[in-house]
Amino acid sequence: MKVLLAADGSKYTKKALAFLTANELAGDDEVVVINVQAAVPPRVKTLVGSAAVTDWHRDEAAKVLDPIEKFLNRHKIAHKARWVVGSPADEIVNVAKREGAQMIVMGTHGHGPVGRALMGSVAQKVVTAAQVPVLLAK
Repeated sequence: MKVLLAADGSKYTKKALAFLTANELAGDDEVVVINVQAAVPPRVKTLVGSAAVTDWHRDEAAKVLDPIEKFLNRHKIAHKARWVVGSPADEIVNVAKREGAQMIVMGTHGHGPVGRALMGSVAQKVVTAAQVPVLLAK
């Protein structure tokens, strides 16, 4: 089964990764690890230049993706890691479609209904928009 692991670097990502490996959800297929970086305001990009912004995104993504790749390498799990810029929920769903993922695994911060109403929930949006099963680790 090809699995997409959405990684934001939180302790919930670590729990999702641990569940994924402990339950051998990846099987013989590849795990695609995705980190979504928030876009910087256009004015900032103009001031510092697009190359500097790209370098910053790359560095920030590496802080999340490098430890996960090391973990997956230690467990001999085939994977690829990438980062994109955009809305987290939209990009997670889009990458899952493009990669042909059969399941999305992600951590959830577990905000209650009041928190979701006030600020939205990436996990809730992914569950709603995804066309494949979504496993949430809390």
